[in-house]
Parts: sequence; structure tokens; C-alpha cells
Amino acid sequence: MNPVTLEVAGRHWTFNSLKELMGKASPLRSGDVAAGCAASCDEERVAAQMLLADVPLAQFLEEQLIPYEKDEVTRLIVDTHDAAAFAPVKNLSVGEFRNWLLRYETDETVLKELAPGLTPEMVAAVSKVCSNQDLILIASKCRVVTAFRDTIGLKGCLSTRLQPNHATDDLKGIAASMLEGLLYGCGDAVIGINPATDSVPMMQELLKLIDELIHRYHIPTQSCVLAHVTNAIEVMRSGTPVDLVFQSISGTEISNKVFGINLGILKEAYDAALSLKRGTVGQNVMYFETGQGSALSGRGDWGVDMQTCEARAYAVARPFKPLLVNTVVGFIGPEYLYDGKQIIRAGLEDHFCAKLLGLPMGCDICYTNHCEADQNDMDILMTLLAAAGLNYQMAIPGGDDVMLGYQTTSYHDIHYVRQLLGKRPAPEFEAWLEEMDLVDVRQRLIAHRGGEHALIDYQRGLVA
Repeated sequence: MNPVTLEVAGRHWTFNSLKELMGKASPLRSGDVAAGCAASCDEERVAAQMLLADVPLAQFLEEQLIPYEKDEVTRLIVDTHDAAAFAPVKNLSVGEFRNWLLRYETDETVLKELAPGLTPEMVAAVSKVCSNQDLILIASKCRVVTAFRDTIGLKGCLSTRLQPNHATDDLKGIAASMLEGLLYGCGDAVIGINPATDSVPMMQELLKLIDELIHRYHIPTQSCVLAHVTNAIEVMRSGTPVDLVFQSISGTEISNKVFGINLGILKEAYDAALSLKRGTVGQNVMYFETGQGSALSGRGDWGVDMQTCEARAYAVARPFKPLLVNTVVGFIGPEYLYDGKQIIRAGLEDHFCAKLLGLPMGCDICYTNHCEADQNDMDILMTLLAAAGLNYQMAIPGGDDVMLGYQTTSYHDIHYVRQLLGKRPAPEFEAWLEEMDLVDVRQRLIAHRGGEHALIDYQRGLVA
């Protein structure tokens, strides 16, 4: 891109590259300021957004923000681009694309067909010229459905990841949290544990614990221990039951190396998990987590703004047809997203971009205790994302993760959203909850007087 200049508020603002224009068009966030790619003031940001709106979408195919020769994620984006799917919007500018997305005629079917034709940089660019309500409305028109033992992402549904973490990986403590979550009707997206000790033996112990519970009570859900992908590969070779393979991913080759991965390792794990054929209603076997700031914190951002790097992480996930993807939106801390306002905007952007790219997006609606945010901010983001069609959110005892040390959404929060917006669990899991006499036909929790219930008895036996 040749240098472009625009006058705003009596000053002339010049941008020398598409990378610079993208960074300075981004809504304010602390990480971009620290990295030196943010606009210096609101006037410069407005100038960048106005100029970005006039950039042709096709330019993102011609001008790569990160060199093709030096980054395998860029090569993946370029080499897998579907020109036929891109054809309906190939002549639009970024601003025209935003208007096209808001049309009545641009519906779920149209967006599904378009997804393979979009690149991360295109969707990141259009998000920068969208208001929050644009991000919510457009994302609400995207439907991405996946399946393993139940079906995630159907219209009108909102699932939960039951996250029974424990500070010392105590099996009894994990079992107590896991069973309590099921009694609250949580866990249809996955029962997923972050191990305090990322080792093969601990991963095996935790997987066996979840697998035994799932099969004893015929629960239509899936298990995951969020250990490193190379541990998952070793565990699968040993014959330990693995439903979903997890990995944190980022948007550049350098930052993925910091995570100890590359595309080849992910492909090896994907093929191994598929070969197990453990799904009953589908075979989506991968689970990825992302988050704005990961490339910057790993010094692999190439001077590209956080949100565009985040969108590139979705290109890493896309070839592996994951069951679940989620942004851990406020987890890294105020050095990257300073306060509730920045976290809310980032969460809406991440969901919007992932859904446009065809991913089954959820969100860990969270913040750290040293961030200028509180649970009221998370309530707002949770409500907005549910309205936008979020696939799933987290469910943690009290919303306080005692192992990872951050604040997120609780077992109770999903009931607020479901009552407010009429959302339901995955249909197979909903039927199981009713069969187990945990909820009534309106998905209201049933109180069991005296603690008389099979799951409660099982919990007592485990923790005795």
C-alpha cells in the first residue's frame, strides 16, 4: 500500500502501510499502546478507520502483513484461500463489506458459504469499522454446529464447559466440583480440566476419572484434559481414553513455537484422535483456546496489532474442524486489555471474527484480579455474547478458578442467560438432564430434598 493521508480535526494523518493502518484503526487497548502500533489519539484512530473503510478486500490477498516466506500461518492462509467462495464480495471495500454483512439478505446460509473465502485479515479489518451492535448482529446470523457425543451450536442453544480445576489436582476435589456442576445442569460442551501438573501420568489419571463418570451415567458429553498436545499424543499411544485433544494456539509461527507447537504437530494429534472414533453423533475431536495478546506476549507479533494476530489464530484452527474454540478474553491481564471496556470490546470482536471464518466460537468471559474490571463487566459481556449467538461459556464453582487464579462465569450464570434469552443446552444433554430428574421440561433445576439422587450418592462415595 502506498502512503495515504487524511485530514481530521485540522491535522493531516499519514499511514505508510496496510499493517500500520490496521493497527491504528483498532479500538484502544493497552497492549497495542505498549507495542507502539496503536493510534496516538482518537483523531488519528478515526482517520485510520475512515481510510481502512476504503481499502478493497482483495488487497488483503495481495499484501501480506506477515511475510509468506517466513511464516507458516501466512502460507496456510494464502494457500487455502477459496477464491470461488470469495467471489460474492471480491469487489467490495472494507466499509462496503460491513454494509453487505448487515443486509437482511445476508443470512446464515450466505455466511456459511462465504466463510472459506474470507481471510483473518479481512474479518479483522471489517471488525475495526463496526460498532459493538454491528458485531453482535452480524455474529448472531452465523451458525456453526459441531458434534461429538452431543451437538453444540444449534440455534437457540448455549452450552457450557464444566471446568472443575483444583489447585493440587486432588481427584476427590475435582470429582466434587464435577458432580456439583452436573447437578446444576452444566457440562454439555465438555468436562474440561486444566491440570496443575502438566504431565502424562496426571493427564491419564484425570482422563480416567472423567471417562468413568461419563460412561457410568451415560452422559452425552465429552472429556478433555487441557495438557500440552504432545502429552495428548503420548497418552493416546498408551491407550488411555481421549475424547478431545486440546491446545492453546496463536496467530504466527513464532508465537506458536513459544507454545511448543507447529501445524505438523497439530495434524499428528488430529489424525490420532480421529482414529480413535470415540464420538457417537460426530467426530469433531479438537479443542483450541486463543486470546488477544498471545502473539505479543510471545514476541511473535511482527508489529501487527493484537486483534489481527488473534484472528489469524482462527486460521490455525480452521483446518482441524474443532468441536470447540474459545477466546480466554481477559486472562492475560491489564497489560494487554486494561479494563472492562477493553475486555468487552475484545470479546465481541473475537466472537465476530471467528464466526465469520466458520469456527464454533465460545468465550471464557473472564478477568484477572489486577485488572480494572469486575463481575458486572463480565455480566454485560456474557449477556451480549449470548445475544450474539455464542456457542458456549465456562462454568466454574463460584466463578472463581482456584487453580488458574482468575474470575470467570459460574454454574449459576448459565441459568441467568437461559432464563433471560430462552437458551437451552445441547439437545442430547437436555434429554439426559430430564431423564436424570435434574431439570424439568422448562429446564428449571429440581431441588432434591434430603440429597436423594444417584449423582449425589456417587459424589458422597468419591469424597468419603
